[in-house]
Amino acid sequence: MDTDVVVVGAGLAGLRCAARLTELGHEVVVLEEGDSVGGRVRTDVVDGFRCDRGFQVLGPAYPAVRRWVDVAALDLKPFGAGVLVRRPEGLRVVADPVREPALLGRTLRSGYLAPRELAALARWAARVLVDPKGVMRQADSTLAESFDAAGVTGRLRREVLEPFLAGVLVDSHGRTSANFTKLLVRMFALGRPAVPATGMQALPEQLAAPLGDRVRLGSRVEAVTPSPGGVDVRVNGARVRARSVVVATDPAGASGLTMLPEPVTRGLVTWWFEAPEPPTRLPLVAVDGRREGTTPPGPVWNTAVMTAAAPSYAPPTRHLVEATCLLDRPDGDAPESVVLRHVGDIYGADTSGWRTVTRHRITAALPATPPPLDPRSPVSLGDGVFVCGDHRDTASIQGALVSGQRAAEAVHAQL
Repeated sequence: MDTDVVVVGAGLAGLRCAARLTELGHEVVVLEEGDSVGGRVRTDVVDGFRCDRGFQVLGPAYPAVRRWVDVAALDLKPFGAGVLVRRPEGLRVVADPVREPALLGRTLRSGYLAPRELAALARWAARVLVDPKGVMRQADSTLAESFDAAGVTGRLRREVLEPFLAGVLVDSHGRTSANFTKLLVRMFALGRPAVPATGMQALPEQLAAPLGDRVRLGSRVEAVTPSPGGVDVRVNGARVRARSVVVATDPAGASGLTMLPEPVTRGLVTWWFEAPEPPTRLPLVAVDGRREGTTPPGPVWNTAVMTAAAPSYAPPTRHLVEATCLLDRPDGDAPESVVLRHVGDIYGADTSGWRTVTRHRITAALPATPPPLDPRSPVSLGDGVFVCGDHRDTASIQGALVSGQRAAEAVHAQL
């Protein structure tokens, strides 16, 4: 036997699983095909700019993050608690008056604070703020159906909530589980979404550091085969034998190694631009609230001046802007000129002097989460083979970490 446990994949779930198994006294080897840890949580450094693969943020209010991550060491740079909204008459601000008192006047003048719709939104969100576990047990529906049922049907929904949540959920059609969306909204309400000063990859790098040389990069796992007394792993043409194996790859990889059905995933394209001057100095995500009938203009679903929140994402005195398009729309793969024009329209800025730093097309950015929400898929597949990842829990950093922990505890119980 070469080791107690092989963990296939060094994403967040695999790293948390390996760390817990190590704490429990097991010999662990993590096999990662890529040249770095992180899985889908990666940061490319291009010409001194830090460009995450996909617009990702860390919710410091996630229970798993508070429990297993040294948040202070990440040097988080928070975004503001609000949204910029493009309207035909100008750019409007909708912000939390408690956490953003300086933006209260602009929020009151935004035109989005209709008392009836605010009351409906409060009804929609009230339970998750006080009883999140109860929300997970209640009847579920799609996000769009839940808004309809609660009476959230006005401009705040159509022009602010829907475009903002579409970018977060990678779902422009409102088909995601309402219960899952409420849990995410709760995290936004309890803490400011933020990014580490050196990019999102700082999170998996922190998780991997205690594992040291147990993590082996450039290790392509070709097959996982149960056999008497253990599990054989074929990696780079050689064989590693373990008492148990945890498959912690992306959904497609997990399906290929375990014969599990491949879950539906959602994709996006993220553009990163250098701007001579920032189109806004507010650290807020911006969305387009204009409508042509019921259809929002495209292709950009959210954009943000990253350096307004995290100046460390760019070299000194330079400015970085991200823009996200969704692949569930026909214009998700729009060319650079169209994306730049739309970003300029949203901010009311001239983008003719902007430069594209890089572009990431991520076809499987998040597992789809249709109703009913089922956050606890089994981690044991039998014969010493286990599986973990956000596709087995909830499609989030919280879900990935919890899934890794659950898999580790299940392996430990078996061993």
